[in-house]
Amino acid sequence: MTDQVLVAMDDSEMAERALEYALDTYPDADITVFHVVGEPSPWMGKAMSIAIEDDLEAAKRSHAEAVLEKAHTIANEYDHEIDTDVGMGSPAKAIVSRAEGFDHVVIGSHGGSLVDRLLVGNVAETVFRRAPAPVTVVR
Repeated sequence: MTDQVLVAMDDSEMAERALEYALDTYPDADITVFHVVGEPSPWMGKAMSIAIEDDLEAAKRSHAEAVLEKAHTIANEYDHEIDTDVGMGSPAKAIVSRAEGFDHVVIGSHGGSLVDRLLVGNVAETVFRRAPAPVTVVR
C-alpha cells in the first residue's frame, strides 16, 4: 500500500503531469510536493541571490512560491490536500535524500529548459537509480 508519495516538482509541464499522475494514482495517499532551489555557487543567478540572503529559509520559500502555488492549484482541482517542502542544492541529490521514508517517488521525465531537455532527464535518471523508494517517471 502506498501511503506517502513524494512528487518532485519544478516549473515544467512534465512536473505538473507528475503531480496529476500522483493525484490520480494515489488518491488516498499523503502527497508531498518537493521543490529544489539552486545551490550556492560562484556562478551568478538564482543560487547566488539565495546565498546572500539573511534568512535562507525565507529566500528558499520565496524562490519556490510560484511552483508551490501551482502545485496547490492542481491539487485543489483534484480536491486533494498536499504538503509542500523546499530543498536546496543539487536537485537529484536533494530529491534522493528527501525520498527517505516515502513509499513512492513521482518525477517528471525532464524539466522545462532546453538544457534539461538535452540532458534527457538527467535528474530523473539519477533519482530513478538512487532513490530509496520505487520511482515513477512521467512523460
